[in-house]
Amino acid sequence: MKIKDRPEFRDKPKPLCFGPEDTAMAAVTAMTERNVGSVMIVDEFEKLIGVVTERDVMKRLVGARRDPEATRLREIMTAKPRAARAEDDLIEWMRVMSNERFRRLPIVDEQGRVVSIMTQGDFVSYTWPNLLHQAREVTRSSVGRNYQILLVAGSVAIYTIILIVVLASFFGAEA
Repeated sequence: MKIKDRPEFRDKPKPLCFGPEDTAMAAVTAMTERNVGSVMIVDEFEKLIGVVTERDVMKRLVGARRDPEATRLREIMTAKPRAARAEDDLIEWMRVMSNERFRRLPIVDEQGRVVSIMTQGDFVSYTWPNLLHQAREVTRSSVGRNYQILLVAGSVAIYTIILIVVLASFFGAEA
């Protein structure tokens, strides 16, 4: 499946984009207002040159005790981030993101301009139905194979509950 075939790709608004000379404060304010975890850093031709994520803000701004009004995004961005194209294979990028441990994948056009961003959460929404199907199949095969064991265990459980109820009412009547 191609990235462009996912509803998450088609339905998202364009990511927040800033220039490298914009301040960290401007980016954090916009991230907070839109409730997003990253901004794309683009050059004067709108080509992707970096990404600033919440983690970058925490480590390179807050953790380094830098002034957000004076710090430029070029100083805290992750430069030359991995980027995909809408035509790329979704599963291959899921593997790359997992192996290389990053959670946001900018999607660029042929000129390198940002058109969208896919997150690990978007990819989870792709895999979730498959995981549920697999869980159902495993449950069916396990229950089918172990039917007699489940029947005996269920019978013992029901017998135990009945015994407890009978004993409780017997001892409750004597008191």
